[in-house]
Amino acid sequence: MTLLDRVATLIRANLNDLVERAENPEKLLRQLLLDMQNQYLQVKTQVAVAIAGQHQLEKKQRENAEAQQDWLRKAELAVGKNQEALARVALERSLTHESSAKNFEQQLGEQVNQVELLREALHRLESKMAETRAQVDVLIAQHRRARLAVRAGRTSGENFEQDTALERLRDKVADAEVSGQGHLMAATERSVEDQIAKLEKADRVDRMLAELKHRLANA
Repeated sequence: MTLLDRVATLIRANLNDLVERAENPEKLLRQLLLDMQNQYLQVKTQVAVAIAGQHQLEKKQRENAEAQQDWLRKAELAVGKNQEALARVALERSLTHESSAKNFEQQLGEQVNQVELLREALHRLESKMAETRAQVDVLIAQHRRARLAVRAGRTSGENFEQDTALERLRDKVADAEVSGQGHLMAATERSVEDQIAKLEKADRVDRMLAELKHRLANA
């Protein structure tokens, strides 16, 4: 992927989509901003290199154009001096410089376009960086709030589960207390019944003893 392709990818990046898909949005956003800064420095360097190349091509095109005119003047001078052979050599040299000047002019046009593309990419990337810096803090804050909300929901759920478990435990304790009281009451009732039974038995024994004494006394 070329430098301009990488820049175009960064410029087209949708921060909201990236955040939604990322496992660690904060890390992704900061890495994206770092990538933009690195690409910005590279593009800025390439702009400077391209401009230097443009100036060099302008110089070469100008030098060859001037050389062409210079050899044409020499050809005219040779013709004026009846030096036809020398004039032919001068004309051939002028044609060589003319061809070179045209080649450099064509390259210069391409270089100018390249410089404009790089400058535009630099400007767009600079704008995207400013936009990203402004959005990063907002998106990170939103993400942190979302995480806190999730944690709060989990905590509430855990507390709810704990409360539910505690409530169940309280119910069990209450059931146990009721059951214990029932057993205690039953045991108490049996104790009373046993005591009454003993009293009834003792009373019967007393009556039987009295009857026996009375019968023996009247025998």
